[in-house]
Amino acid sequence: MASITVNITDEQLQQLQKLAEENHISLEDLLRANIENLLNHPQDEFTQAASYVLQKNAELYRRLA
Repeated sequence: MASITVNITDEQLQQLQKLAEENHISLEDLLRANIENLLNHPQDEFTQAASYVLQKNAELYRRLA
């Protein structure tokens, strides 16, 4: 299994620790569950926004190409 290091603020760490404690799970399990959720459920809003921007700017992109 691979591991990564992410720098976060002390405030963010405290918030994450509080969430983990409130859900009676370890911080690692909280983070792992959220990563799995992100990977398994594509962000529809992001996809829709990206498609809108691409369509709106299609002519500009053609001119720049």
